[in-house]
Amino acid sequence: MEYLDVYDEEQNFIRREKRNIVHRDALWHKTVHCWLYDSDGNIYFQIRLDEKKLYTTASGHVLAGETIQQAFGREVMEEVGIHIDYEKSVLVQIVKFMLDKRKGDGTLFRDRAFANVYACIYDGEDFDFDYDEKEVCGIVKVNVRDTLTLLKDEKGFIMGTVIEKDGDNIIVSKRKIDFLDFLVNEGETAIGKYGEVLSKVLELISKLEKNSF
Repeated sequence: MEYLDVYDEEQNFIRREKRNIVHRDALWHKTVHCWLYDSDGNIYFQIRLDEKKLYTTASGHVLAGETIQQAFGREVMEEVGIHIDYEKSVLVQIVKFMLDKRKGDGTLFRDRAFANVYACIYDGEDFDFDYDEKEVCGIVKVNVRDTLTLLKDEKGFIMGTVIEKDGDNIIVSKRKIDFLDFLVNEGETAIGKYGEVLSKVLELISKLEKNSF
C-alpha cells in the first residue's frame, strides 16, 4: 500500500495517508515533475502511453518520508530507466495544481498537489533509456530554444530525436515534432505549462557554456 504525506494549503505537514484516500478526499500532497536536459541544449520529453502526447521526462508522487530530490531520482529510474545524481537536480518552480476528473469507471479523481518542478543534466547516451512500457511509449529529445519558440508561436513543427523500443532493441530516429504533440490539459496553454521549465533550462545551459570557457 502506497502512503503519501498530506499537507495543508500552506504546505504544513499534517499526517500520512493512503494514496487512494488522498485522491478520494482531495487532500494536498506533493508530486515531482522531472526534466532531463543535456549540455548540447536539448531537453527530454516522454511520450505518455495513455495520451500519446509529450509530457515531462518523468513525474509522480513524492512518497511518505521521501525528499523531493529522492523522488526525482526514483521516478526517472522507474519511468525512463536512467540513473542520475538526483542531488544535482535544480528547483524550477512549485505549482499549486488542482484537478477533478471523471475516470472511465465513473469514479471521480480529485487531485490537490504541490507540483515540484526540477531539472537535472544528463549527458549519457540515447540508447541507455529503458522506459517503462506500461506508462511510456517513447522518449523525444528536442532543442530547448526551438521548443520554446514553437510553443510561443502555437503552430508549426521542429525536428526532434525519437527514442523507441522494438523488443529488446532501442531505435533512435529523427522526426517532425508538431505543436499539437504536446500534452496540454483543458484550461492550460502549452507555453504556460512548459515555458518556465524551458526558460530555466536555457539559463542552466548558458551557465554551463560560460563555465566551459
